[in-house]
Amino acid sequence: MATTRQSVVPSTKRVLASRRRLRAPTSRAAAPGKDNRRADGHFDRRVAEILRHATEVFCEKGYEGASMRDLSRATGTSLAGLYYYFDSKEKLLYLIQKHTFSTIVARLRERLEAADDPEQRIRIFIQNHLEYFLANQKAMKVLSHEDDVLKNGYGSEIAGIKREYYRICLGLMDEFKRAKGIEFNRRLAVLSLFGMMNWIYTWHNSRVDADTGEIAQQMGDIFLHGVSNRKN
Repeated sequence: MATTRQSVVPSTKRVLASRRRLRAPTSRAAAPGKDNRRADGHFDRRVAEILRHATEVFCEKGYEGASMRDLSRATGTSLAGLYYYFDSKEKLLYLIQKHTFSTIVARLRERLEAADDPEQRIRIFIQNHLEYFLANQKAMKVLSHEDDVLKNGYGSEIAGIKREYYRICLGLMDEFKRAKGIEFNRRLAVLSLFGMMNWIYTWHNSRVDADTGEIAQQMGDIFLHGVSNRKN
């Protein structure tokens, strides 16, 4: 009977191993655009911590110079554990970029709902952008320097979020032009504004420079004065 029982009843180890296989995800990382907790910005605490450390590594070494082993050491996660969450360092960069841009756009839309004045809405755009990136300067450096690294689905998804952000700013320029009855090249204005804002991480020094609110105010003054006083 003992022999018969062993032949039809799995051992305890086999049962546990089978259960682990059933619980294990079929894929470590969902494809871009899929509804996945890790991929859509709803990070659990551990994944968010790994991404924070990965941002620091990419900032220090650059994307090409950083290896999964570097990321493993920096995050205090075994190499196997890191691959459980992310199947490549490209996945890490993708999630860093997606979380960053999605957060900026979501916060911007929420803030714009509270304002109707076209000039104020442009100032909100500037304030929102500077607030996030001055609080996350390493992420800003990574996004600026690794802008074209992502390929295929990852790259196109991030590009789509960036286009949305760009179109919001274009719309704000159109509102401002109509309200003021003035004419200027909105594309040039938008790209010039991004040029002012995006490189702040290269020079901002919290010990000597103004706080975010004051910088946003002055930058807004410079930008709006420039486009308002353009001679046709």
